Amino acid sequence: MASALIGGMLQQGFDASELRVVEVSAEARERMRKQFGVAVAAAVDGAIGEDVVLLAVKPQQMREVARAMQPHLRGQLVVSIAAGIRTGDLSRWLGNHGRIVRAMPNTPALLRAGISGLFAAPQAAPADIQAAERILQAVGAVIVLDREEQLDGITAVSGSGPAYVFYFIEALQQAAAELGFSPEQARNLAQETFTGAARLAAASADPVETLRARVTSKAGTTEAALKSMEANEVKRRVVEAIHAAARRSKELGDEFGK
Repeated sequence: MASALIGGMLQQGFDASELRVVEVSAEARERMRKQFGVAVAAAVDGAIGEDVVLLAVKPQQMREVARAMQPHLRGQLVVSIAAGIRTGDLSRWLGNHGRIVRAMPNTPALLRAGISGLFAAPQAAPADIQAAERILQAVGAVIVLDREEQLDGITAVSGSGPAYVFYFIEALQQAAAELGFSPEQARNLAQETFTGAARLAAASADPVETLRARVTSKAGTTEAALKSMEANEVKRRVVEAIHAAARRSKELGDEFGK
């Protein structure tokens, strides 16, 4: 995700000389230096940016990273994309630092086609929100949230959402294979169908329910498939699964925010 954000920022007009990256892996440091032309360092030690610090680390690593960074902060805006880590806990680890924006992007950011939810701590100024938006907009759309707990929902719906899409594509591929298509044909059928349907939904002003109904002829093949899904409560199970993801996001905050 850090690489996606760096690449997107450079495409959107950020200068590589303005970006500094801290990465513990020597291999990753060299890759980023060659790929993006940015300055890289193995540890914080004063290498953090002067205006904005973006924390792109795993939730279980955040407390250690924040405490290492705290002595080097000079009032910068801190943007975190770690799942579950709340602004209050991050502020405490950073020595009660207040200029914090928390965001949750998703993996289509790798193609500059992501979507991110964003929440600003009370001490963050409108200019801080705008700065964070500019960074996240480099890799896709941005939704600004009023309540921090909504980020658990963002994590469940769009953060984890690509995995649900891949899961459904897997099912389409399996069905196509069982119907006699080669693996390559099954993959193409599944992926192009999903891509095309998503593009159609994005281009249409009609609700997806209307688009679905237009494909569903009475007593036709689509109706047979949808009736089978309804009988097996597929939609309800998907909704329940997303609620489970939201609960897990909250649990991560409780677990790693101590």
